[in-house]
Amino acid sequence: MIKVTKINENTFEVEVKAASNSAHQVSVSDQYYKKLTNQPVSKEVLIKKSFEFLLERESNTMILSQFDLPVIQSYFSEYEENIKQRFQS
Repeated sequence: MIKVTKINENTFEVEVKAASNSAHQVSVSDQYYKKLTNQPVSKEVLIKKSFEFLLERESNTMILSQFDLPVIQSYFSEYEENIKQRFQS
């Protein structure tokens, strides 16, 4: 289970409940948010979908505890294209 809680306009806490629970602090700028989403979805939805993407590739305990959303692209080159496709369907 993925729970996203807004801390402020650009920062969110993400709790992942799995075999080992984990907590993460994620930031996303308005510019990057608009780049990835062409629909009226919240930043919370973008972050949740991003964590779904990450969890398909690694365990929650391998995910950084604090990061800016664009960092995912540096680890997984397919991230941005994959996320954009998730919002198109």
